[in-house]
Amino acid sequence: MKKLALLFSLFILSVMPIMAQDEVVVVEEEETEGGLSISGSVDTYFKYDFSGYENIPTSFANEQNSVSLGMIDLVLEQTVGKASFVGEISFGPRNEQSVYGFNIQNLYVSYALTDKLSLTGGYMGTFVGYEVISPAGNFNYSTSYLFTNGPFQNAGIKADYAFSDRVALMVGLFNDWNVTQDMNGVSDLGAQLYVAPVIGWDVYLNVITGSRDFDGSVGSTTEFDITTGYQITDAFYLGLNFAKAISKLKDSDDEAGFTGLALYPQYAFNDAVALGMRYENFTWKDGTNYNSFTFTLPIKSGPLTFIPEFRLDTADEDEFLDKDMQLTGSASQFLLAAVYAF
Repeated sequence: MKKLALLFSLFILSVMPIMAQDEVVVVEEEETEGGLSISGSVDTYFKYDFSGYENIPTSFANEQNSVSLGMIDLVLEQTVGKASFVGEISFGPRNEQSVYGFNIQNLYVSYALTDKLSLTGGYMGTFVGYEVISPAGNFNYSTSYLFTNGPFQNAGIKADYAFSDRVALMVGLFNDWNVTQDMNGVSDLGAQLYVAPVIGWDVYLNVITGSRDFDGSVGSTTEFDITTGYQITDAFYLGLNFAKAISKLKDSDDEAGFTGLALYPQYAFNDAVALGMRYENFTWKDGTNYNSFTFTLPIKSGPLTFIPEFRLDTADEDEFLDKDMQLTGSASQFLLAAVYAF
C-alpha cells in the first residue's frame, strides 16, 4: 500500500506543471465565473411493520408506526474554468445514520487537467453500489442489505480518465470507509471501470480493498461490485447490483463477509407514475441468508414524489419478531414517504 501511495504521489507531482500552465490560461481566457448551483431534497415518511415492532435491519426508515423525519439535504456546486467543487450538507435522522459525527455528505474539489483527465480530492459519496444516501436519488425509499453493508463515503484522491463517451476509468487512494481521518493512514485502493456497451446500457465494475479496523483489531476488507442499468424501452428499465465482500483479521485465517444480488425492474406508465420491484438475495458468509421483495409505486407531482411501498423479507433463520415477540423467519412492512427535490 505504501508503494501504491508513493506511485500515486509521483503521478500527482508529475502533472503539477501542467496544472500551473493551465491556470495561467484560465486567468487570461475566463472573464466570467460559473454560477453557483443549489439543489437538494426534503423527505418524511410513515412506516408500519405488521408485527408491531421494528424488524427489518437495513438503513433508515426504521421508526415504527410514526410520522418520522428523513433529512434536509443541500448541495452546492460550481465550475469555473477547469476547477469545480461540490459541497453537500444534510440534517436529520437519515444524515445521522449515514455520516458519523458530521453533517457533511460530500466535500471535494476537482480539476480538469485535459478534456479527458481530471483529479478530485476530498470527502466523496462512494462509487460502490447501486443505491445512494439521498432518497431523491433512489427509486425505492427503503434500502437494500447491499447498501447498508457497503461503504457510504470515501475520503481520498482519485483520477478519472475518459477514453471515450462509452469507456472511462477511475483509480484512487482512500481512507478507510466512512471516515474523514483514518488512523491507518491512506489505506484503501479503489478503482472503477465504466463501459456503455450500447446506448441506454451503463455498466460499472468496482473494487475497493485495504485495511480496516474491526473493533480495535486491524484487518482488511476487499469488496467487488457490479452495478448496471439498461433502459430496455422508453417505459421499461432493469437495474442490477452484485457484490461480494471478503474480510480478514490480522494474524488470522478466519474470513467474514457477504455476497448479494439485487434486481430492479421498473415500468413507467407515464411521466408521473411508475411501478418497480426490488428483489434481493443477501448472504452472510457462514451466516444468515435473506430474500427481500420490495414493491414501490412512486407518484410525482412536480418536484414532490409520494412513495407507497410494501416490503416482505424472509430469512433461513428465525431473526425477526412476530406480534407475540417470538422469533420468526419473515417480516413485512408498509411505508408511505414524501420526497421533495429541488
